[in-house]
Amino acid sequence: SRQRPLVLFTPKSLLRHPLAISRLEDLATGHFQPVIDDAFFAKNPERAKRVLMCTGKVYYDLLPEAEKLGDDRPAIVRLEQLYTFPWAELRQVLPRYRGATELIWVQEEPLNMGAWRYLEAKLRELVAEGHAMQIRYVGRPERASPAEGYPAAHLAEQNRIVREALQSPDAGGGP
Repeated sequence: SRQRPLVLFTPKSLLRHPLAISRLEDLATGHFQPVIDDAFFAKNPERAKRVLMCTGKVYYDLLPEAEKLGDDRPAIVRLEQLYTFPWAELRQVLPRYRGATELIWVQEEPLNMGAWRYLEAKLRELVAEGHAMQIRYVGRPERASPAEGYPAAHLAEQNRIVREALQSPDAGGGP
């Protein structure tokens, strides 16, 4: 069978990011994974009370802050492929989190520019298959521009997104 070429888009900030690495053996013998589950919950996924789902760079903003929460942290599931939608892979991953009550899509793009509008109906369909989770969005509101225009404003908004995504609903967080 013919192999399709792979095109990788990544922000420059991830080119040397210490967490955005692969082992040489993974590159030599591994394969592309459309969904990457949270290794922290590999043995006891039922402990996760919330599941964050994201794609791209925002994962590397979420992970270090989630690790500070210790055992109370949410699971973070990465979608590495948006289209074609990885139905089979998510149907394997989501049931593992039977203790989770919330599925949160996290994106750094504005609401009208990121993947949320494409993914929302698909995530709701998956949850309707028997996962008792509320679904919500955490990210920037709708905007005419993808960026705030000032580095300090961008960083402040990025920090808000990470805080809101990681904050437990019991702590009064988020809509």
